[in-house]
Amino acid sequence: MTRPLAGRAASLGLAVALLAAGCTTAQAPAAPSTPGGGAVGTVVTGAAAPDVDPAALPEAEAADVAMRLADGLAPPTNRWFSGLVFGDTPQPVFPLPLAVGMTASGFAYGLPDVRAEGTLVAGGYAPQVQIDLRETVTGVVSGYDAATVTVDLVAGDDVVYGSLVLTRGSPVLHYTAARGQDLHLSQAFSPGTGGLPDGVATAEIGGRAHALLGTGGFDAAGALDDGGTTLALAEGDGVSWLVAPDGPGADGAAGAGADGAFAELVEAAGDPVVGSEVGYEVGSEEVTTSLTYATASGGPAVVVRFPHQADAADEATCGLGSYATVLGTVDVCRGATLGWRSPEREPQVGLDLSGLEPADRDELADQVRADAATSLEEVRPADTYFGGKALARDANLWTLARDLGLDDVASRLHESVVADLRTWTEPDGCAQRAERCFTWDPVLRTVVGQVSGFGTDEGNDHHFHYGYFLYAAGVLAADDPELAEEVAPVVDLLAADVAAAADVPVDGGAPLPALRVLDVVTGHSWASGQAPFADGNNQESASEAVAAWHGLALWADARAAAGLDDGGLADQARWMLALEADSARAYWTDFDTTDPAADGLEASVTSLVWDGKRERATWFSAEQSAALGILVLPVTGISTYLGDDPDRVRANLAEALGTDELWTGPEVWDVMFGDQLLMYAGLLGPQDAAAALDVARDLPDERIDDGSTRAWTEAWLMTRAAALG
Repeated sequence: MTRPLAGRAASLGLAVALLAAGCTTAQAPAAPSTPGGGAVGTVVTGAAAPDVDPAALPEAEAADVAMRLADGLAPPTNRWFSGLVFGDTPQPVFPLPLAVGMTASGFAYGLPDVRAEGTLVAGGYAPQVQIDLRETVTGVVSGYDAATVTVDLVAGDDVVYGSLVLTRGSPVLHYTAARGQDLHLSQAFSPGTGGLPDGVATAEIGGRAHALLGTGGFDAAGALDDGGTTLALAEGDGVSWLVAPDGPGADGAAGAGADGAFAELVEAAGDPVVGSEVGYEVGSEEVTTSLTYATASGGPAVVVRFPHQADAADEATCGLGSYATVLGTVDVCRGATLGWRSPEREPQVGLDLSGLEPADRDELADQVRADAATSLEEVRPADTYFGGKALARDANLWTLARDLGLDDVASRLHESVVADLRTWTEPDGCAQRAERCFTWDPVLRTVVGQVSGFGTDEGNDHHFHYGYFLYAAGVLAADDPELAEEVAPVVDLLAADVAAAADVPVDGGAPLPALRVLDVVTGHSWASGQAPFADGNNQESASEAVAAWHGLALWADARAAAGLDDGGLADQARWMLALEADSARAYWTDFDTTDPAADGLEASVTSLVWDGKRERATWFSAEQSAALGILVLPVTGISTYLGDDPDRVRANLAEALGTDELWTGPEVWDVMFGDQLLMYAGLLGPQDAAAALDVARDLPDERIDDGSTRAWTEAWLMTRAAALG
């Protein structure tokens, strides 16, 4: 398959603690320390940074990109707010449920009007309130953590007017003045009524109340001029904006539209969020994630609970209203911590062939021999995406040959794949050759393959690409400690690039960031490195993100088996795997079609998820089968997570194939990703898996994805059909 340069991006009991820092800008006007503080990045409490040295790689040609970022901060590629930082012009971002945009003289916000029609759920940026300084300012990101971003408004070389804090998963914006100033508002606010706390002003916009309130004892209503459009602030004054939700909430409690409930939320919003902390626990059956919002005075925060967080713990009071977002209807909560559970997904090397009948084993052995002969005649691709897929594909083929007792075939496959893996993992490889090697980008602070694909040199898709290398290394080194130790220096760098547990210091400059691609709040990764889009960041192939953390877990297990300290990586990888798999189902393949926010949507899957929209579309094909296939591949032993709801699997297949009569003939499956969809159909049960196996035997060669083989497809389906006896 081919895609444009923009690619699909076009991301036990440890905690992510968020610390305060000052700021001076890099590639932007200089700025002193800000009153809003700002976080230095993500640190996993109790875990040191991975023992890796990115500077050991040859240096890449430095990326040429404008950044509005404080000195010393890791460039925040693959974040929901990356569009604020990169490029000549800042893009709108979506803390959710709000959307926010920086202007030439301030900032603006709005609550998106979410509408579903056809194959699209849209909720783009439409400013409702503009806050203007009447001075030319640049928004410079001076700090960030898992859930908050601090943006300094900087004029000239060194004049900071104030700091805006955006909180992921909160309907509240907070601004602190660094000097005396007037804020000019595009909407008139007047003193609030209906039991609201003193000093609060409100405006009705689009039939919904917006509250303007002071923090730290500041009287916002009293600081407004007679027209309600100019707000006078002194140094240190803080103000917040809160948009009222719909009511009642998900649990039937009195909604925040009622005066009393809204007053409770307004009062909580007066204690602004200043940071966040993430914790997780890995159990044998479930993984628990907790997100704690720290506030200035230690009170509860106003936050929302997303659909994938519906199985939430009791730390927060929820059901206080709701908002429509493109991810679905979110429930309003008040509390310090929001926790939720995800099913644990145990990593698996290869497939369990023990239940196959002798005839199936013989048939599969013949196909393994044929596929191995083809693979061994070919030169694997030199770019990180297709090259990584080929390594993972042939590592799987090797496990089949090994488990079937095909010693000669297994030996030749192992020798070939290991030789290529060793080539890719030579630390100085790019000093010797022009391909099959990795470099260090000193500007974006990221590891980049020498042969770029889909914009990896811009930060795009690294977890997709490197996940295949992690998987291949994890499979091949599972029982080979010497190989694990040999390839570890570079494989560990690939793991750190997308999933370091803590910021990695490099050469005294900005670090390689922790958890580069994972958005803990929404539970999934982001694929675009710089997010140069008005709809925020995006991710298409959620299944490849799941596969990345599966590969990370297998690599962690291989390291541990080799006696190498994994630094908690095994538990961390299992947490990320469970979290991403749950969100992949919640927003890509198994979302609630009865959610009011999806009313009007005529699609069973949304294969391209942004913060400002979701759609059944891909970057590379208009075929309906592509929209589902890209959410299935690569099929491995972990892919059973896609089959938790067989009825939805059947509905998704009917949409992708254009018929609910799946087994009327092989021509039904002669589509893009036909092999992946057949394996997906195997999740329906043994009888359907047997029917899929019959089709797979004669599927045209061009319908076998380049990351798989016919042998792997048949083996997967045989193991699923084995229960028929």
